Amino acid sequence: MSAVVETARGWLGTPYVHQAARRGAGCDCLGLVLGVWREICGDLPEKVPAYSMDWSEPQGDERLWRAAQRWLLPKPVSDEATGDVLLFRMRARGVAKHLGIAARTGEAASFIHAYSGHAVTESPLSQPWRRRIVARFEFPMEG
Repeated sequence: MSAVVETARGWLGTPYVHQAARRGAGCDCLGLVLGVWREICGDLPEKVPAYSMDWSEPQGDERLWRAAQRWLLPKPVSDEATGDVLLFRMRARGVAKHLGIAARTGEAASFIHAYSGHAVTESPLSQPWRRRIVARFEFPMEG
C-alpha cells in the first residue's frame, strides 16, 4: 500500500471543520491533503491563506487548482495510481473546489476525502464522482 494512502487512512473519522488540518480534531478536504503532505513531505511549502467554502466560485477563480499545480506533480487524469490527489469540479461551470486522495484503483476504486457534514471517509470512486475529476496529481515525494 502507498505511504500516502496509509497516512490518509489514519485521518478516517476526523470531523469536518472548515479550514482545519489536524488529524483527529478536524479538517476539510484541503486540510486532509495538507495534513498528509506534512506527514509525508514535511513542512508546507507556503502559508495557506484563508479561503471561503465557495473557493472564489462567483469570480471563476481557480485558486485551488493553481495551488495544486504549484506544489504537486500533475499527471494525466487517466493515469490512475493509489495515493494520487484528485481535484473535482462539482458543477459544470463552477470552479474546481474539492480534493480527495485515491485509495484504490480498478473496479473497486475508492478515494479518501472530507466534506461538509461528514467526517473523513473512504468513498467508492463511482461514475458520478469520476466524471467530476478535472485534474490528478501526485505528491512530489512519497515515504
